[in-house]
Amino acid sequence: MLSELSSALSAGTLAGMVRQARNARERARGELTAAIKDEARRQLAAEGASRLSLRAVAREVGMVSSALYRYFPSRDELLTALIIDAYDAVGAAAERALAEAEQAGEPFGARWLAVCRTVRAWALDHPHEYALLYGTPVPGYAAPQTTTGPASRMPSALLRIVRDAHAAGELREPVSGGPAPTEELLAQAEQLAVLLEIAVPAAATVEVLIAWAQLSGLVSFELFGQFHGVVDARDALFDHAAAGLATRVGLAPSPGVR
Repeated sequence: MLSELSSALSAGTLAGMVRQARNARERARGELTAAIKDEARRQLAAEGASRLSLRAVAREVGMVSSALYRYFPSRDELLTALIIDAYDAVGAAAERALAEAEQAGEPFGARWLAVCRTVRAWALDHPHEYALLYGTPVPGYAAPQTTTGPASRMPSALLRIVRDAHAAGELREPVSGGPAPTEELLAQAEQLAVLLEIAVPAAATVEVLIAWAQLSGLVSFELFGQFHGVVDARDALFDHAAAGLATRVGLAPSPGVR
């Protein structure tokens, strides 16, 4: 009996030691992966994405390049990891802003403005990551399908605002000032809404896509210096544009924004 108990205790101890060792290896791998990506981000800031070098990253984190390849087999895989992290970061920021506006009972136009302001603030705080997402494409790099989900998080926050306004009976007809979308465009908008599992009228989805592109362009203009010597009141300009786009997609104007 004592022998069986001793064997059971020994087996349990051994299993626990194996788990601890595995957990320690996983922690160490996670910490080193984070260090590699942090150094890669520093290189992005200093050299740009097109000059990202696995050998240089390995040297700075104190690894031989062959060891780094066990974490990221190619430059493109490291770029993909950075892109996914950046999309997730700006998407999470947009989602938090929306959740806070919802909890505060803000009207739909104010929720839209809160998300837009947050995306702009994130971009200004993380210019190199934003440039990786929306700047000049990296020569020779093609983003894989794994980036699609993270990339959809930020625009999905805008679509959810429109969906909720529609469900509440507060979504107006889109005000584009131009011709109606073609049937082909409406069909693609419907497919997108199904793919994202966000029930939004097709015409409104089209306008959200346009608004998303225009907001990204506005942020890019500011971030890359196109407004220097043109306009200093950039907060007011952005709010005016974001509120105008909210009206265009069918949301009531945000109070206090003109």
